[in-house]
Amino acid sequence: PDVRGREQILRVHMSKVPVSDNVRPDLIARGTPGFSGADLANLVNEAALFAARANKRIVEMAEFESAKDKIMMGAERKSMVMNEDEKRLTAYHEAGHAIVGRLVPEHDPVYKVTIIPRGRALGVTMFLPEEDRYSHSKQRLNSQISSLYGGRLAEEMVFGPDKVTTGASNDIERATDLARNMVSKWGLSEKLGPLAYSEDEGEVFLGRSVTKHQQISAPTAQAIDEEIRAVIDKNYERAKNILQENIDKLHTMADALIKYETIDSDMIDAIMEGRDPGQPADWYDDSTPPGTPGDKGVASKAENAGDKPEDGSIGGPASQH
Repeated sequence: PDVRGREQILRVHMSKVPVSDNVRPDLIARGTPGFSGADLANLVNEAALFAARANKRIVEMAEFESAKDKIMMGAERKSMVMNEDEKRLTAYHEAGHAIVGRLVPEHDPVYKVTIIPRGRALGVTMFLPEEDRYSHSKQRLNSQISSLYGGRLAEEMVFGPDKVTTGASNDIERATDLARNMVSKWGLSEKLGPLAYSEDEGEVFLGRSVTKHQQISAPTAQAIDEEIRAVIDKNYERAKNILQENIDKLHTMADALIKYETIDSDMIDAIMEGRDPGQPADWYDDSTPPGTPGDKGVASKAENAGDKPEDGSIGGPASQH
């Protein structure tokens, strides 16, 4: 179903459970592209379970966010404790993704950044699509590649080239695949023109993959490689320039992630505008008793907070992201 269909399905399933007035089916629908009707029913059930575990009589938006995160990114690995160095590196990695994604054109808005380990990822940056998309412009694809390299570049700029981790392996793989498809499949290379140089393999049967021969000459293959490299280099340099120009915001966002573990779009907006991000509404310390809202009234911590890669998330560092 499209975004409107998902919203209607959510409303049907939400009618069966007591939900708070702050629950926004439209926002949940926007953040669940690709979800089937069964997936959405499961999301509502998971949210009800989160509320029951917290001894709540009604299901609030925070529970729906937690349920969505669990389904899309895996359950929180609470047993995994990162040391301070790894936590700091992860915070800068995710902040790099978020800042580049925020500042390149035609990119989905940054919705949430977390360094709470989920699934195989140590951290995740989530982007919220404004609408369902069935095709992508060349500019949007280039922006995705730039944001994918934001994490690795942040590591390198802050900790030095010798401290860059394997956490960016999935980011690099996805960026390379995008660049390769732009050049050889989608006809988005000015040098090579609107030609397709790759074919969908389909199912391999009767030795098809063995007998199939390449229809590309050696010079053309070299030109394809050079064009892929050019796309990567251009976006890598753009991401690097963005982070260099916003290094103060990178430090501020990483510090907020280290302190709160999860920050949402309101806190990200404040950081990008040069304001104090404040603290999440459900955050409290020794000087702030439970139930006292934070100075910004923003909910975004741990299980009360709402890139696999196709959902718009960018993660890392970890073996998968």
